[in-house]
Amino acid sequence: MSRARTARRIAAGAAYGGGGLGLVGAAAVGLVLAEVQFAKRTVGTGLGEPPRADGLYGSEFGGPEQSPGPLRLGMLGDSTAAGLGVRRARQTPAALMASGLAAVAERPVELRNVALSGAMSDDLDRQVGLLLDRDAPPPDVCVIMIGANDVTRRMPPTQSVRLLTSAVRRLRLAGSEVVVGTCPDLGTIEPVYQPLRWLARRVSRQLAAAQTIGVVALGARTVSMGDLLGPEFAANPREMFGPDSYHPSAEGYATAAMAVLPTLCAALGLWPESDRLDVSRDEDMLPVAKAASAAAGQAGTEVTAGRGPWVLLKHRRRRRGGGGGHAARGPAAPGGPPPLPPPHAGPGRGWAPRGGPPPRPTGPVGATGITPSGR
Repeated sequence: MSRARTARRIAAGAAYGGGGLGLVGAAAVGLVLAEVQFAKRTVGTGLGEPPRADGLYGSEFGGPEQSPGPLRLGMLGDSTAAGLGVRRARQTPAALMASGLAAVAERPVELRNVALSGAMSDDLDRQVGLLLDRDAPPPDVCVIMIGANDVTRRMPPTQSVRLLTSAVRRLRLAGSEVVVGTCPDLGTIEPVYQPLRWLARRVSRQLAAAQTIGVVALGARTVSMGDLLGPEFAANPREMFGPDSYHPSAEGYATAAMAVLPTLCAALGLWPESDRLDVSRDEDMLPVAKAASAAAGQAGTEVTAGRGPWVLLKHRRRRRGGGGGHAARGPAAPGGPPPLPPPHAGPGRGWAPRGGPPPRPTGPVGATGITPSGR
């Protein structure tokens, strides 16, 4: 059965209350999960808690009291969204996206990250509640990165997609734009060997395609995480993976953040869009199931609603990050994402998580500052 047909069946089951495994045979999935769990025990974790990155980014563009005020960015999901595996808050994907968004919008960005390490899709309802059940306005845009734990812990894919679409629906009804980073490719985990690596890749890509079908219908955009920008990770596993060989390193998170940033900006109308497709970059307008399947097989691919039942498949140009866990500086290639500003303190401003004193700025002065929000 083709990936597109399988993904369409999973998404339909999620919409109409279907159940079942829906991916590959139960025995094969059991082998995959056993191997992945063994791999996680083999490499060990020992990473502790991810650093907290909540706060105001791009403070040199204005404070919270100035009109029109900061953009509000919410981050939801699992350990990848939380930034598990890095030591500094500025190296987390949420902080990198907030810094890049502030630079593109020339406006401060208030970040709130409610992602939880180890979370499955059934935790998204709680996370959405944390973002919406407050006196403050809802986020202008939210990024969700979820799915890996659903696969490794045997959550039925129809249930996984149903829970994700429910969370996206709540955010969209509240007025938030939503970008979903779909299930990553578990076939990239180093201690997982063939043929189980192939099975892990098949299961995770089918779930990613089904996630796309479910959320694009609600007006969200998706970015395929795939193998987190595959060639870089395959060529440089020691550099792109963290010390546990399971989660990305600071360099890996920066590369993933650069893949999501253009879609994040486009969702807010900050990125130039055109109805014309760039054939040289294999952009296309396809039925949603075919587009979702194609995106699942090529990391960094965006899928967004088009005309009627058709959706747009976009391949954003990507650039590898520089050393130190953030993107290399310099002008962006035409049509590609802007370079992420180095997450150092802005002129005369330091960074601190909420409730903590700002440290003395060190290193070169960057384009984007991060300060406590004052709440």
